[in-house]
Amino acid sequence: MGIFKRAEPAPTHAPVKAAIGVAGIGQYSTYNTSTNTLRALALPVISRAHDEIVSLVSSLPLVEYGVQWNGEMYEEMQIPGETWMRRPDPDNTRQWWLARITSDLLMNGRAFAYITRRYENGFPAAMVWLPVADVTTPDQIGPLWFGKSKEVMFNGVRLDNRHVIQFLNPNPGLLQTGFRAIEIAEKMDLAAKRFASFEIASGWLQQTPGTEPMSGDELGDLAEAWKTARSATNGAVAALNNAVQWYESSMDPSKLQLVEARRHQMTELANAIGVPAYLVGAPEGGGQTYANAQQARKDLWELACKPLALCIGETLSADDILPRGRFCKLDFSELEMEGEVINQPQEVTQ
Repeated sequence: MGIFKRAEPAPTHAPVKAAIGVAGIGQYSTYNTSTNTLRALALPVISRAHDEIVSLVSSLPLVEYGVQWNGEMYEEMQIPGETWMRRPDPDNTRQWWLARITSDLLMNGRAFAYITRRYENGFPAAMVWLPVADVTTPDQIGPLWFGKSKEVMFNGVRLDNRHVIQFLNPNPGLLQTGFRAIEIAEKMDLAAKRFASFEIASGWLQQTPGTEPMSGDELGDLAEAWKTARSATNGAVAALNNAVQWYESSMDPSKLQLVEARRHQMTELANAIGVPAYLVGAPEGGGQTYANAQQARKDLWELACKPLALCIGETLSADDILPRGRFCKLDFSELEMEGEVINQPQEVTQ
């Protein structure tokens, strides 16, 4: 054959499946969720903002397009998409797959997918989401990511980077930038929970002047018995002798529950996650009128969703995922506001 050899096709099913089995990819019993993520989502503001962002991005279809020069600029031409664009993971819906990728990008600043099947020409045919909590990158320990990692490990097993798709959020993840706001809000919620758990009004017992002095232990036992007696009847009935007197606290319940501080923290969390405060019910975001309600979806898209959608589309347009000259994007052309299409045609520079 001389010095020329026939090019071998790219690795297909066997190497990919072997790695899947070793790393436990697709074995959901081994998957984990970050404790920090669960703590953050337990806060209503973050949960609402997270759901709004993830729901909008994951509802958009994946489309494939090419570009053509019309004499003045490059125009996008939509072409039939790859099979995986309708369902990247054959075992789950497209919306579910996109939601998981979007959530990881939002919370952690990056997301991962693994190619499970390839066409004979080497391009991906199917891919699964990898939970970021189970992924480690020894060459980048974070919390900020400076590029794609060259050492990706899943469940302690190093993966072949040729089969790993790495999505990098242009903005740092919420867990990296909003950890202090999250911690403050969490402590305020716990303080409010402690107040809400009181079954009776707060107050104190004071020994009546002129009575026989009581020891510290006796006063403690009396207070516990008083609390038990009132709790048993929801605070309706209790009895005291002449030696002590009950004084109810005049503390404002709204102060005990940190109402004003918690309202302010709602705005802080909205700022941390990058959504307008009024979208998550934060009172300091201004009143939601009919006019700005019409702008709500556009504001959500422009300020919070668009960077994530562009990240997903541009990552899936890489030359090792689509043939050169073909591109992928999340189609948001149907997002309209007062008759104006958000996705106005953009000039593509040469």
